[in-house]
Amino acid sequence: MYKGTRITSIVTLALLAAALPGACGGSGTDDPGVTGEVCERKNADESTEFLKRIGCAADFEALASQPIDATLPGARSVKVVLDQADKNALYFQNSVLYLIHYDFVSSHLSGDALPLVPPLAEFNATEYFTPDRRFVLGAVTHYEGPDVWALELSPYDTASADMITTLFRAAKAASFFGSKLAFHPTSEAVAAEAKKLPSDIPVVSTGDLYAGIDYQPLSLGTAVGRLHFAKAADLDSEYLSHQDIVVLDEAPNDISVVQGIITEEFQTPLSHVNVLSQNRRTPNMGLRNAMSRPELLALKDKLVELTAGPSSWSVREVTEAEAETFWEAHKPTPVTLPELDLTVTDLRDIEEVTPDPPEGEPLRDAIKQAVLAFGGKAAHYSILARLPEVPILKAFAIPVYYYDQFMKQNGFYEQIDALLADPKFNTDAAARDEQLKALRDAMKSAPIDAEFQELLRAKIEADYPGHKMRFRTSTNSEDLDGFPCAGCYDSNTGDPTDWEDVLDAIRKTYASAWKLRTFDERTYYGIDHRTIGMALLVHHNFPSEEANGVAVTNNPFDTAGVQPAFYVNVQSGGDVEVVAPPAGVTNDAFLYFFNQPNQPVTYLTHSSLMPEGQTVLSTAQVHQLGVALDAIHERFSPAYGPASGNDGWYAMDVEFKFDDDANPDEPPTLYIKQARPYPGRGAASEAP
Repeated sequence: MYKGTRITSIVTLALLAAALPGACGGSGTDDPGVTGEVCERKNADESTEFLKRIGCAADFEALASQPIDATLPGARSVKVVLDQADKNALYFQNSVLYLIHYDFVSSHLSGDALPLVPPLAEFNATEYFTPDRRFVLGAVTHYEGPDVWALELSPYDTASADMITTLFRAAKAASFFGSKLAFHPTSEAVAAEAKKLPSDIPVVSTGDLYAGIDYQPLSLGTAVGRLHFAKAADLDSEYLSHQDIVVLDEAPNDISVVQGIITEEFQTPLSHVNVLSQNRRTPNMGLRNAMSRPELLALKDKLVELTAGPSSWSVREVTEAEAETFWEAHKPTPVTLPELDLTVTDLRDIEEVTPDPPEGEPLRDAIKQAVLAFGGKAAHYSILARLPEVPILKAFAIPVYYYDQFMKQNGFYEQIDALLADPKFNTDAAARDEQLKALRDAMKSAPIDAEFQELLRAKIEADYPGHKMRFRTSTNSEDLDGFPCAGCYDSNTGDPTDWEDVLDAIRKTYASAWKLRTFDERTYYGIDHRTIGMALLVHHNFPSEEANGVAVTNNPFDTAGVQPAFYVNVQSGGDVEVVAPPAGVTNDAFLYFFNQPNQPVTYLTHSSLMPEGQTVLSTAQVHQLGVALDAIHERFSPAYGPASGNDGWYAMDVEFKFDDDANPDEPPTLYIKQARPYPGRGAASEAP
């Protein structure tokens, strides 16, 4: 068996999560670069709630916590407290027993000869934001990948350079790793203050840490499959089995059902591939040089067990019997789609698609009811349309009735029945692909009901004159809690000045329900293909956009909820796919602590398409986005969050863009394109 080396996170925000205690040993060290260690704790059984000095690696491990869950590799961290009211006394707190600084200082540094520690709200208001605070609070984190010891503050902490200097020098003097300690700014605001630090304090950036990491866990879990090597560019013509674990050079925008994914290029956690992996509960990880790693090449085309953990990965060869046992035990629970509502025939303005439920009735039920006639995307978009803080495009929805009419009038249901009855279609991926393409081709040239055409033409001429129209898929098997099917279907644009172009857009969109990957995804989940229905969400199309992005309305690096934030990926222009950028292209990726004082921003990566030192979004645009994300998170909480009875981590997956088409002389403004339930890190990390 090969086991990957333990790497650590570039993001310190997850470090506040609870963890198992580290082991304690003697005075030895697991860091050969440091000598002269003398442990403060003399034996492994000695417990401690804090230390005033960390004398050896075992001391550090005894106090350190690690994330329960991390989209990027986990890290070991010890929180540190400098008490300015007690001659700058320094404490390294047990970060497992005391999850936050307040828990420790209120228990150990309040009363007797010391000032009383105030209640939590007052403590937070003073100890992170005022210049006359009593405490300077931070954490020391060991990043094993790049082998960096870093002192860090909370991203929203307004500590001055003098405070940071005092804390840094105290921690350096009281630790065995002092000679290797550096300061790591955790937000743009902290980085600005760090520029004022004296020259003897080294500063390490998030980019520096990221460069030293070679393992990126995204969807955690264990899977068994045949280790298959492929290039992402070849997947359109290369057939994958749901029993494959695939090693790729980069993340594709789409992939059929597989047991697990390893990509050589690191991914964005918001990519379609990762959302799919989390929903499927299959492991997905980035691993630098994966295509040429000897330990993987030695197992090429063999049955293996792959485990992607929060801080390490492993792979081992398994027998056919082990594989069969695993596959049988991990069959997904069949998904049954509710019966479509084919009684709705009007082209409905988007605000009216999902009416607000009567007081006391669940929002989730209202969404489910709307999905039956208008699909998931339109049902959620309708709720957005009634949120004043959320700017969207004026839109309407074409109910699923007209998809069903199109399929019936052209005999496509009978063709599908014939395909499903063909043994070769069900067992031969190449044959299935060929026959599904023939079905799609037939759909793209089939007639569309004349009465429906007249109804649609009148709607567009009356309400959307002079615009090309975007026809977006809204099915009863996408954008849903438990089965988002990210990227399963294709949307298309039509120009009403050429009516046939509009009809082509509708036909192409309908036909995308029968792509090979989409079909196989439904098959894997036991969905009856005859129960699929596609409504359409329709609005005018922007020919270009100044920025496009995706966001999660909660912090995916901290599902414990200690440091809530919005996670955003955004790219300039509209030509580069933000969820699957080309090799070598990076996005602006940042955490936005919208509900914290000063609303700090922590950039994890920067866009390679922007000049150095510039960001895709301005400060004003980031704030505009934050207002919308906050409103979306709150509005959908009754349907999917704690208010719905969900005890776990909750977030909405949001697509957005900034565009100046409506006002070319003004800065680009925000438009929210869609919102759907995010599968969540909790589901992935619990994968069996």
